[in-house]
Amino acid sequence: MTDTFIDCRSLGRTYQHGATPIVALTGVTVTVQAGDRIAVVGPSGGGKSTLLQLMAGLDLPTDGTITWPGLGPRETLRPRHIGYVFQTQSLLDPLTVVENVALPLVLVGESAEVAHARALDVLGALALAGIAEKLPEELSGGQAQRVAVARAFVGRPQVILADEPTGQLDHPTAQHLFDVLFTALTGMDTALVVATHDLKIAERLPVQWQLIHGHLEVG
Repeated sequence: MTDTFIDCRSLGRTYQHGATPIVALTGVTVTVQAGDRIAVVGPSGGGKSTLLQLMAGLDLPTDGTITWPGLGPRETLRPRHIGYVFQTQSLLDPLTVVENVALPLVLVGESAEVAHARALDVLGALALAGIAEKLPEELSGGQAQRVAVARAFVGRPQVILADEPTGQLDHPTAQHLFDVLFTALTGMDTALVVATHDLKIAERLPVQWQLIHGHLEVG
């Protein structure tokens, strides 16, 4: 199997706002390889979220191509091959923490028992075992985002895409979230791509891509 997980070639995405075309991305050519640690930085509206959504197969490009050589077809990407962390609170309120984390596995056909056990393992790895039976309303913002990371991990994906995962957190809580995330990734070939406006978070990743008005610079 190839170590190239995501391959973007002259990737572009244009949206229609009434009769006006809005160019979110243009001419983006990048790859994500096994073990990559990449920060996508740039101003709001620069195209960071659009790029991650395309990489996750959540959206389709209007120009260029995107393929997943080491992962498979778009229809099978999530949650087995790509885990996605959304920038806003995305936990389901009626479910406990462990049920939220197990849900992606249940949805792809794992038994409830296997999904529950795997969810507990991941919660333990992310130092969240003590809140496994709590509801989302009982969590702090930092805990909720760590649970979202656990849910992204649970399918043992080859790629984790995190869209502004610390956008609603104070700086110490954001740093702690990444301490836990990097510890969990130690020794793994899982690629990590993080869209962030926090330059101190971005500096913790060895590669930075800067998106400005849909154009990308790789640093």
